[in-house]
Amino acid sequence: MAAARDFDIVVFGATGFTGELTAEYLAANAPTDCRWALAGRSTAKLEAVRAKLAAINPACADLTLLHADVSDPASIAAVAESTKVVITTVGPYLQFGEPLVAACAAAGTDYVDLTGEPEFVDLMYVAHQDTALASGARIVHACGFDSIPHDLGAYFTVGKLPAGEAVTVRGVVRSGAQFSGGTFHSAMGAMSRQGQAKKALSARRRKEGRPEGRKVRWEQGRPGRDSVLGYYLMPMPTIDPLVVTRSAAALPAYGPDFTYSHFAGVKTLRYAIGGSLAVGSMVVAANIPPLRNALKKRIKQGDGPSESRRAKSWFTVDFVGESGGTTVHTRVSGGDPGYTETSKMLAESALSLAFDDNPPTAGQVTPATAMGEHLLARLQKAGISFDVL
Repeated sequence: MAAARDFDIVVFGATGFTGELTAEYLAANAPTDCRWALAGRSTAKLEAVRAKLAAINPACADLTLLHADVSDPASIAAVAESTKVVITTVGPYLQFGEPLVAACAAAGTDYVDLTGEPEFVDLMYVAHQDTALASGARIVHACGFDSIPHDLGAYFTVGKLPAGEAVTVRGVVRSGAQFSGGTFHSAMGAMSRQGQAKKALSARRRKEGRPEGRKVRWEQGRPGRDSVLGYYLMPMPTIDPLVVTRSAAALPAYGPDFTYSHFAGVKTLRYAIGGSLAVGSMVVAANIPPLRNALKKRIKQGDGPSESRRAKSWFTVDFVGESGGTTVHTRVSGGDPGYTETSKMLAESALSLAFDDNPPTAGQVTPATAMGEHLLARLQKAGISFDVL
């Protein structure tokens, strides 16, 4: 990465709901010597956000505003070349994300987003991995609720198990929260493109290969009742297991033979059956264009719950890890996952890349691979709990 940059961090998409929350978190928590800026299409909207930030931290009244539009490659390149790290909340990423990934890979600029779109992540790996490796850019996707609690939670759990043994970990997520319109749109898009996603994953696997001398895999898992946690389990078709297993493939500490499975957990069988039916209905609707479009019109991007609703929201991700005859139960927990905690995770990921002495990595890497212990410590300090139960 070039030594001379005008900024440490640029927030792209700061006028959106999650982007503004991320900027507010930085206004309240970034170190005083952090040089950061806001980027987006509308100067007027950026000015309005800056005025809100100045009420949190008067120093933000002087934040630089940068014009950036994904349809204008020169503006995106200028942003990437101006900073050490770019945060982007501009999704759906499959539609809007590639220009910024390409610009950061070319400029040697670190990049974080909050995508939960596996197809996008795999396409970016195939298209831009070699460029990012050459420039030294760290491209870190899924730095929100997808997939920080799962990735860092599995990393934390493995650290509590005997070294050098085969490891199995299952993650079980529970939440009481309203998720974002952007998340809904991304999920509907992903469900409607399962064939394309499989092709992207196959192309990535051909390019990526497998870890030498070690086994890493994701098991889909079966519905049932967990004997340790007491929850009814439903397999979760999300990006999280892919991120966890990519960390395991990159880090020898996960052992010679690592298996991960991923579930949603509910307390009663009735809710488990209802949840399964709801997910199945969404998959069907996503693949019928009139239904998909009607739902997307009803649930708009950029909308989010009130501050009072977010204050009541919560999440937990329980992990059960087994290795060498030892079983550990850990938990990652926090507040509102889709907004408050996601903006915190995203901002702390960027701060870690900008300021922490992280392990030397480059190319598309996971949060645990890129930042590991430093990000774990940051999140704990910021109020996200990692506990051994």
